[in-house]
Amino acid sequence: MKPDISICITNYNAKDFLRDCLRSIYGTTDTLTFEIIVVDNFSGDGGPEMIRSEFPDVKLLTNEGNTGFTRPYNQAMRLAQGRHVVILNPDTVIFPNAFAELVGFLDSHPEVGIVSPKVLNRDGTLQKQCRRSEARPWDAICYFSGLSRLFPNDKRFAGYLMTYLPEDLTHEAEAVSGSCMVVRREVVEQVGYFDEDFFAYQEDTDYCRRTRLAGWKIFYVPTAQITHYGGEGGSRVQPFRTIIEWHRSYYLYFRKHFAKDYFFLFNFLYYLMMLTKLGYALLTNLFRRKKVVSTPKP
Repeated sequence: MKPDISICITNYNAKDFLRDCLRSIYGTTDTLTFEIIVVDNFSGDGGPEMIRSEFPDVKLLTNEGNTGFTRPYNQAMRLAQGRHVVILNPDTVIFPNAFAELVGFLDSHPEVGIVSPKVLNRDGTLQKQCRRSEARPWDAICYFSGLSRLFPNDKRFAGYLMTYLPEDLTHEAEAVSGSCMVVRREVVEQVGYFDEDFFAYQEDTDYCRRTRLAGWKIFYVPTAQITHYGGEGGSRVQPFRTIIEWHRSYYLYFRKHFAKDYFFLFNFLYYLMMLTKLGYALLTNLFRRKKVVSTPKP
């Protein structure tokens, strides 16, 4: 009999966080049948050995190098047997009944293809990136320029992180965070897998956009909650490569989905802004003790 959910995790040098993540899954997922598939990107911190000794039921795949996030998730999704597929980061902790809430929402809303929980920072505040727009240029410009922080309740400026909506309101979104999202099996069969042109970052937004274009809805369901520590594992081990990949992902995403909608001069200026932001991020991180890849997680 197929499990209710297949939990797919990509790991790279996040052993301690992964242990806590797996413990939380086994401790809080009593009402669902599940399988866990972990794909390890040649971690050097003993992560695979920890899984084999402490979690022998986990299906473990090991790669011979760091292949990013997108490709390992596809490896896991191809093995998944569940009615729904969970994409989950290793530096997360699952709250009681979170998966049951998300699966229940999917099962009672057949038009919905992807759901995501309320994602919390380690200090218990909302991780605002867990519900967002599909990052069209205006939303991205407002976000990176700080306009969205100046006008957090104005939909015209705060569209990217949707801060104009209450954080405890269940609502439709254009995209959700790949730190934890539950994908209906029929979506995987129709839309396919993650685009491996994205080494890491924005692969979740890309997948959400493709899902919506295929006719499915995406929902944020705050009755389910997790904690996502963020910035651990690969981004901590290889910060400058991660900074480059983070900015490259925005370039790839815009070129793939939106460049055709804009005049070439606008595209040139938009790419120039991306390049300038990348240079600024690399320069400022040279002098930081703790490297910051994207938005700091409190």
